[in-house]
Amino acid sequence: MASAVSLDDLDELTVVARAQDGDLHAFEWLISAYQGGVFRLAFRMLGDHAEAEDIVQETFIAAWRNLPNLSAPQAFIPWLYRTATNKCFDQLRRSLRRPTDPVSFDDGAAGTPGAAGEGELWNQLPMPAGGPAQDPAVYHETEAQMQALADVLQTVPAGLRVCWLLRGVHNFSYAEIAAIVQQPESTVRGRIARARRLLAEGMQPWR
Repeated sequence: MASAVSLDDLDELTVVARAQDGDLHAFEWLISAYQGGVFRLAFRMLGDHAEAEDIVQETFIAAWRNLPNLSAPQAFIPWLYRTATNKCFDQLRRSLRRPTDPVSFDDGAAGTPGAAGEGELWNQLPMPAGGPAQDPAVYHETEAQMQALADVLQTVPAGLRVCWLLRGVHNFSYAEIAAIVQQPESTVRGRIARARRLLAEGMQPWR
């Protein structure tokens, strides 16, 4: 009997197909697998914990409603992130109506690829393994750098920011990012290059 098989023993495409057929347990499995990644993307895009939680909820509600329309199970992950990205942009557009909000969607000119690897600046920061109890000075210095990077990231135009996050934090390929943001791959490469340059300039005081 299919119901006796644990979802953890199935490949992910089968789980997605089951969710498409209305299997709520399969959909809950997908939520458990991807809600963390969707939250991290939304939080880094919006800089607001409560708004990011709302995006996660709205994304999975939309996913449940529209899963039967998904063309193929293998399209699920980019489709899910595209839904989340679009909802983040909707939220940012609403924020633009606030007169003091400086968020810009301007992509600007495409730059040339920088020297930074795909681990990006976040991964270049030292992370003390033992936490504050081991070396409080180093730990708090790293914490300050992480916060500085998060602050600089919020100054990067949203169109560039989402491409950089999808590549540098979520490890999507350029082709996958192009599918998520629905732009040519060349545009994605240009956006990521410019985001890298802006982040490197913003973090210059920490070097």
